[in-house]
Amino acid sequence: MRIDAHHHLWDTAARDHAWMDGPWADPIRGRFDTVRYTETAGAEVAESIVVQALHDEHETADLLAGAGEPVAGVVGWVDLTAPDVAERLAKLRDGECGRRLVGIRHLVQDEPDPRWLLREDTLRGVRAVRDAGLVYDVLIRPPQADAALEFARRLPEIRLVLDHLGKPDIAGGVWEPWASWITAMAALPNVTVKLSGLVTEAAPGWRADDLLLYARHALAAFGPERTMYGSDWPVCTLAAPHEQVAEIADRACADLDAAGHDAVFGGTAGRVYGLRPKAIHPMNHG
Repeated sequence: MRIDAHHHLWDTAARDHAWMDGPWADPIRGRFDTVRYTETAGAEVAESIVVQALHDEHETADLLAGAGEPVAGVVGWVDLTAPDVAERLAKLRDGECGRRLVGIRHLVQDEPDPRWLLREDTLRGVRAVRDAGLVYDVLIRPPQADAALEFARRLPEIRLVLDHLGKPDIAGGVWEPWASWITAMAALPNVTVKLSGLVTEAAPGWRADDLLLYARHALAAFGPERTMYGSDWPVCTLAAPHEQVAEIADRACADLDAAGHDAVFGGTAGRVYGLRPKAIHPMNHG
């Protein structure tokens, strides 16, 4: 039984997703809810973590209140640069549903300033995330990689989760400087990595061996205790079905022992995001 540490839920008819800015996104428009996710993921996913897709605190509040099983945690969004960021976090965490907030993420990959993570107002906001006992998910592209490394070094006391291996240019076959950069990130004990989002970085015409090269390098650098699996559903379906994404992750971890495999597919996510013990136990979906 697994924890899927990264997937999304949305209804594009109910809320505008401006980042879906062309016909390429047509397959992922519509309603993608927990019922649809469970039908796709199957019974082997015991729990999951749903991740924000919009810079919208209302989306986060809706995910906290409305995401059903198997969602065990929510990585939401708050305006990190707002002067009252601590109060906004407290509001999101208020009540029973607020207990499911486990982290915060910003779409740094879309910021025109490649050093956005190092702005003083951003750093102040991320420290508020730390003070709230939450994780910060780092979503970047290669142009923000240097800033992300400096950011992680400046904040050794906060738990950081690097989404999608930092989005390496797999389609372009770019190995360096990504490979050296991921090794440098792995040298920082406060950083954990998500084995996620690779098929879309390799598409179109991706090959499993290409993905495995990047996945295994990151896994060797971080180790299974600091690596977690995420499907990135439904975005992954632009390049591959959910089951194929899971199969590639299994292949990447084929040489791990049972303890290492369990860490990547559940234990790491449960520990880093602070899920309650019941979150890693099989659940009755009947």
